[in-house]
Formats: sequence, C-alpha cells, structure tokens
Amino acid sequence: MANSAFKKHIQSFKLPEGKKVKLSKLETAYDPAGVNKDESELILKQSVEQLSLVQDKLYAHNRYSILIIFQAMDAAGKDGAVSHVMSGLNPQGVRVS
Repeated sequence: MANSAFKKHIQSFKLPEGKKVKLSKLETAYDPAGVNKDESELILKQSVEQLSLVQDKLYAHNRYSILIIFQAMDAAGKDGAVSHVMSGLNPQGVRVS
C-alpha cells in the first residue's frame, strides 16, 4: 500500500482541528473496506512509525498530547491492539488508564 493510501486510510480517524469534540457523537463502527491482512500489517507498521515521530515532537514541545481510545466488548482483543499500537512508542511518554 502506497504512503498516500496509508494517509487516506488514517484520515477517517482524525478529528477536525480547532473544534470541540463530543466523544459520544463520534461513530464507533469500523469497516476495513477491502483492506486485506498484508495491507493491515503495513498500515499498522506505518501507523506505529508515525505515532513515534509525533510522540517525539509532542514531547519536545511539552504542550499537546494524543488521545487514543480503544472501545470494545470484553474479550474483544483490546489488550493485543494496545500492545501492537504502542509497540513503537517510548513508555516514559505514555499513560494508560
């Protein structure tokens, strides 16, 4: 999957800049729409790399942060998803609750 396709894919997860957000109003369903396992692994790898870069910049700026929400039923694999997504981040800059 090309870098532009990766950017297009993650665009649906971004929130509008400068606007207040009510989490209760956001859509929670996700449809991978034709993304196969190999593409998913590539998207995960690129996402972790991007998060790592953003974490470094935000840490240096010391003003803003990233909020990542994992929502699913019990035993839906949230722990594994957190492990995969957070694998490339510096643990000193992460708070999980």
